[in-house]
Amino acid sequence: MPSDVAQRPRERLHADGPESLADAELLALLLGTGSRCGDAAWQAGQLLGRNGGLHGLARATQAELAAVPGMGPVRSASIVAALELGRRLAMRRLRAGEAVLSPADVHRHFHPRLRDTPHERFVVVLLDGRHRWLRDVVVSQGTLTASLVHPREVFRPALREASAAVILVHNHPSGDPTPSREDVEITARLVRAGELLGVHVLDHVIVAERGYVSLREAGSFPGQS
Repeated sequence: MPSDVAQRPRERLHADGPESLADAELLALLLGTGSRCGDAAWQAGQLLGRNGGLHGLARATQAELAAVPGMGPVRSASIVAALELGRRLAMRRLRAGEAVLSPADVHRHFHPRLRDTPHERFVVVLLDGRHRWLRDVVVSQGTLTASLVHPREVFRPALREASAAVILVHNHPSGDPTPSREDVEITARLVRAGELLGVHVLDHVIVAERGYVSLREAGSFPGQS
């Protein structure tokens, strides 16, 4: 039989709804049962404590979760799957054929997907001649440098699919979307390469936990007066 500790949040869930429960209680319900190390409430507390709360938990890999005593591959997979479902539900996904009207559209699409990513990811959004969404492609992962974000990798999918324009997107795991000097330099390099290839770079949008910055809106886009 489930312990009283696990029962109490379950009863409150039925009576008052999930918003009445703390993060640890929701996580304990997801785990269902405890392990030889402790009950589900103890296990949930261990997961949150070791990862610095819910946002840290969302950044953890399955291997990192599985390494927590009492977890293992099956229980850690359940946590990863639940977090991914939450991200997908939160996303305001842009669909193929839908026009991208503003950097805010780009942010709403990518924020749930990139905000908890522990490493920088550089994504190129492929657009048609009317700036309608075709698809997005991850072209680099890791600390962004000019060597990692090479024009060849950025524009290869655009040329292959005859994209007329692209939007550059990457995340800042620090939570602060303020562009770095290297962000601006990489953007300038890619804009020049796009001009030579006939692919218009519309913007570079930096996504982070605390919002986003569009280099074009900020006046830091190459060629702006």
